[in-house]
Amino acid sequence: MIGPGGWDAAAVRRSAAAARDLAGLDARITGCRACPRLVEWREQVARDRRAAYRDQEYWGRPVPGFGPADARICVVGLAPAAHGANRTGRMFTGDRSGEWLYAALHRAGLASRAASVGVDDGLRLHGVRITAAVRCAPPANRPTPAERDTCRGWLDRELALLAPTLRVFLVLGAFGWTALWAALRAAGHPVPVAVPAFGHGVEVAVDGLGVHVLASYHVSQQNTFTGRLTAPMLDAVLARAVALAARHDPDGPDGSDGPDSSDSSDSSDSSDSSDSSDGVDGR
Repeated sequence: MIGPGGWDAAAVRRSAAAARDLAGLDARITGCRACPRLVEWREQVARDRRAAYRDQEYWGRPVPGFGPADARICVVGLAPAAHGANRTGRMFTGDRSGEWLYAALHRAGLASRAASVGVDDGLRLHGVRITAAVRCAPPANRPTPAERDTCRGWLDRELALLAPTLRVFLVLGAFGWTALWAALRAAGHPVPVAVPAFGHGVEVAVDGLGVHVLASYHVSQQNTFTGRLTAPMLDAVLARAVALAARHDPDGPDGSDGPDSSDSSDSSDSSDSSDSSDGVDGR
């Protein structure tokens, strides 16, 4: 698959590998044109716009991760929402899914405020970074496996840059679950031969890497509106992530000085979350 300007999976990997830090990686991500279908769709949505946002200028580009470079927790989602992150330029920002996620992060002490409105709203994350398996908004909230694999070069490099401090992955949805394990395996990490099937609350210790991987149902409307995912369920898995991350921080009680210890940044505009579903299987 070759996108406009000659972009393909190999070009993504080369560009990502050349990034020396997260700021550089984020800048490279926003210029990616590797997947023709996604490029066409994200730009069409940005041109046509939803009536409610007709007076707003859409981001209309790939969305990088959001959060500090020394994060101990990494939240991995599916892809930007067409009128959410594809509009605002920040992960999980501008739609109902994001409202759920940021409110929960705030309750867990991982976000400075309970709502994410836009890249200039002053929101800061503490000890957590939010990223996605696919960086462009997909039609019908459904990226293809080929698009996921093409985009994985960005995720691979992001995880490598986060590795010195990263201790916990929290994966939202089955699509992200598959993408994360593929990225870890491709990087040569000692992941389990048989990875457990995705399910809310599933937890896997990757001993050779020194990290834990947790699973949660996606914060999509089809999950939150139906009660498949409730606020207490999301709070519980976030509390577990915070507790696991704390074990590895020597500066505070029980190995942690708490989630607020890590200064955060909104250095990367980002967006994941779908307008109404996590896209692939609704989980």
